[in-house]
Amino acid sequence: MLKQRKVPMRKCTGCQAMKSKKELVRIVRDPEGQVSLDRTGKKSGRGAYICDQKECLEKALRNKGIERSLEVTLSQELIETLREEFAQK
Repeated sequence: MLKQRKVPMRKCTGCQAMKSKKELVRIVRDPEGQVSLDRTGKKSGRGAYICDQKECLEKALRNKGIERSLEVTLSQELIETLREEFAQK
């Protein structure tokens, strides 16, 4: 008999929905303190997950969910960069 693999689940910091890790986009703060979008999910550092929808990104920015998860304060310039990277998909 084949053993069932456990699917890693993460919570979206915007809508608070639990989804599989592959369905979500990771935002990472690397050891140097730089915040960036990590579509591969492989970069080292502290991560926060959001759904691949613009509404969830906006909600996570409004309720400061990303800032809490990454333990960093986001500047307005960094927020605009995240919005641009997210729009590119």
